[in-house]
Amino acid sequence: MSHKIRLLISPKTIEEAKIVIASNVDYIDCKNPSEGSLGANFPWVIKKMKSLIPQDSPQLLSATIGDFPNLPGSASLAALGAAVSGADIVKVGLKGPKDEKAGIKLMKKVVKAVKDYNNTIKIVVAGYADRIRMNSSPGFMSIPIIASESGSDIAMLDTYIKDNMGLFDFLTIEQLIQFKTQAEKFNLEVALAGNLRRKNIPLIVQISPDIIGVRTVVCEGYDRDNGSIKSHLVEALKTELYK
Repeated sequence: MSHKIRLLISPKTIEEAKIVIASNVDYIDCKNPSEGSLGANFPWVIKKMKSLIPQDSPQLLSATIGDFPNLPGSASLAALGAAVSGADIVKVGLKGPKDEKAGIKLMKKVVKAVKDYNNTIKIVVAGYADRIRMNSSPGFMSIPIIASESGSDIAMLDTYIKDNMGLFDFLTIEQLIQFKTQAEKFNLEVALAGNLRRKNIPLIVQISPDIIGVRTVVCEGYDRDNGSIKSHLVEALKTELYK
């Protein structure tokens, strides 16, 4: 493996955030699973999670703003809200934009809103590997182009519908390597998510993205909605990833 894959874990509550922060993972990703794949949490929850990260810690707080419809004004306002609430990284799910052009237009407004406020905050453009199950959203290979053209920092793939299917059920390892290569050509970081399990780790290591994002695999009963994050499951994942 050429570099250490950084780990992003998505707590929805303050109690879960405490567990994730104590586990020393790289990114604490404030999210609300009941509002979707990239469901947004509340500004006060983002603020509180940020306050729990020790001042001298290299850990960063990421916040999702939702599986967004094609509404650039609403998206830019939501992204600024996440930034003002304390997010170091703001993630946007491109649910509504149907193509590259619409995706670039929306993300340019998000980038302007956030970077005008604080240009050190990173912006993530998230696409959906299971786009075949949706009636919109740009194709997966459009995501790095949208990220690059809009001035975003990270190109991400996730899954939209959260069921027993995951990233590797929709895209092959070759397609994911192609995605990574395209993103790196544009000097973007690469993040992969979408019901990743411990059994997928050899494939993930082979692809070697910069970041992997998880929730289900570290929740009791592998239930992202009703189960809560458990420290022993976080440790088991880290052991598998970094062995």
